[in-house]
Amino acid sequence: MKCVILQPSYIPWRGYFHQIFKSDIFIFYDDVQYDKEGWRNRNQIKTAQGLKWLTIPVYTKGVVKERIPINKIEICWDKPWNEHHWKGIQFAYRKAPFFDHYENIFKEIYREKPKFLADFTIRTTIKIAQEIGMKNVKFLRSSNIKGITGEKTDRLIELIKHVGADHYISGPSARNYIEAEKFENARIKLEYMTYEYPQYKQLYPPYEPKVSIVDLMLMTGPKSLSFITGEKYGD
Repeated sequence: MKCVILQPSYIPWRGYFHQIFKSDIFIFYDDVQYDKEGWRNRNQIKTAQGLKWLTIPVYTKGVVKERIPINKIEICWDKPWNEHHWKGIQFAYRKAPFFDHYENIFKEIYREKPKFLADFTIRTTIKIAQEIGMKNVKFLRSSNIKGITGEKTDRLIELIKHVGADHYISGPSARNYIEAEKFENARIKLEYMTYEYPQYKQLYPPYEPKVSIVDLMLMTGPKSLSFITGEKYGD
């Protein structure tokens, strides 16, 4: 059984969804420390003026000092950022071939007003994954798995064993810190992702491969999954 453990991110790029596709069990690693400069609350879309950041405002006072985990980060609702993000997507992609196809889904996503960032990003990721064809993956949150006590690689292995998996799929950058010998000793196969994806037509050249999944969905529609996995689905 294959397992992936990744921190929840906001409308992440297709590599993130490729890892979801390859997994039987996908664990949102939501009880590790929040990183201010990461992808937890932001991502990029393409516009006629270039790449544009969509950033969810959050309360981050004391994050580093108090080691606040991702699942405790609260969204700041002083301004209607959700309306701004939806308008930004509309403005950038209203001429995209499949904007109408997915419009109602994104309307639903941006109507939500959750208190916690992880609640929003996790629900959004699951909704998108299922919409583009990933319906057989079991999703869990690490914060809901009790009795895990290890740190770093040991903690990953405990989580993998807890869910009964024997195959772990990791992003390539983790080679810098994962202790591979511990996976071998635990009899867990360790696989690293390779991100090699075909180009697709984008509204505003030049081609940018690592923008949000929103771009791929609205440009390729029901064929999105084939541009992630390399497999063909339908016509």
